[in-house]
Parts: sequence; structure tokens; C-alpha cells
Amino acid sequence: MNIWLERRCDELTGRQHPSETTRTIAECFSDEQPLLRPITAQFDGYVEHLLRVSSTCLLRVNRNHYSAPAVWVGKIVSVRVTADRLRVVADGNIVAEHGRSFGRDKFIFNPWHYLPVLERKLGALRHGAPFLNWDLPVSIQVVRDQLLKQPQGDKAFVDVLLMAKEAGLEAMETACELTLEMGIISASIVINELRRLLEPPRAKALTASESLLLQEEPIADCRRYDSLLGGRYVH
Repeated sequence: MNIWLERRCDELTGRQHPSETTRTIAECFSDEQPLLRPITAQFDGYVEHLLRVSSTCLLRVNRNHYSAPAVWVGKIVSVRVTADRLRVVADGNIVAEHGRSFGRDKFIFNPWHYLPVLERKLGALRHGAPFLNWDLPVSIQVVRDQLLKQPQGDKAFVDVLLMAKEAGLEAMETACELTLEMGIISASIVINELRRLLEPPRAKALTASESLLLQEEPIADCRRYDSLLGGRYVH
């Protein structure tokens, strides 16, 4: 389509200008072009909808449903639809983004949007629609399945997810791999591994050059402080 449009524009520019009949459209445009304002930013073409996030953290757009973070439930957000993406904007920030679906009555979930809900409704982890087909890395799936078999395993895995939300999915995957290598699977171990991965690197020990070493090291002598008192407070 773009190639055809460019070729068609070239064909039309050879036509006579409607007001300056002695010149072509291309000739008139060559005079106007230096006066045009340059494009300083990429054109962001989208169709915008102002929608309210439902109680189930969903937005209905073109007969499909897309999830939004739970903190925006009941609030108005801007939904910007492009040719292939859908962005949810609130307070000037992109708070959610999905690939655009061209089907009908589809539900497009991001399970991370529902973490605050899990804190209140632990059962949603097993039966909630956003989590049923959650495509997680294998190591995380193994840890999840093992935790859910333990007493209060739902709460334990939710605690891991809350920690992983800040750390990122890649860090969580690594933490789960390290936990599986240990052979003891518990939420506390996964969280501890996550914290170790997130802690800033320690400064390397410096080895002083021999040329910087003191030739005569000072001797500790506390009596030297008495000279500062000037003898006034010496008992």
C-alpha cells in the first residue's frame, strides 16, 4: 500500500496546479517545502477511549476485554488503540499494555494486574481466570506446584509473587532455579534468594601498593592525649 501511495503521489505531482495554471503541483511544492515546519517527533497515531475500569479490573474495547491494574478499579483511564497495541494511560503514565485482539468476546489478562486481589482472595490463585493459563517459566511452575501442596501454600506463593513484582520475572526465575538446586522448596528460601539477587554488589577489596605502605607505623600511646589537656585536668 505504501509503495502504491508513493507512486500515485509522484503521478499526481505532474499535474497542473489548480490556481497557478502555468506550473505543476511539484514546482509549487518545491517553493513551499522550505517553509514547512519540520517533524520533530514521531507521529503516534491511535484512537483514544475514556473508559472506567470495572470491578473485575477489565476494560471493554471493541467487544473484547483487557485487564488493567487493580488499583485503577472504578476510575476513568485513557485507552489508546493503535494498529496492533492497546495502551492504558492514567495520570500521564502507561499503566498497562496489551497486544490488540481482533476476535470477539476475548479476555486478555495480565495476571500481575491482579496481585492486590490475591492478597484478599487467596483462592483466586487456583480458580481465578487470570491465573488458569498463566504461562510461567518451568522453574517457577515447579516451585508453585510444590508450594500449593504445602499447608498455607497459596499464601506462601502469593508472598513470593509480591516480592517478584518488584524484582521482575527473570529474577524470580533465577531464584526458583537456585531453590530447586537446594532441594528444599519453601517461600522463605525463594524470597531470600530474590533478596540476594537484588542486593547491590559489594565493593571489591583493594590491595595497597607497596610504595604506599608506611615506613614507620605509629605506635598506639594514649598518654599523648594528656598533652592536649595542658596538664590542667591531670589528676
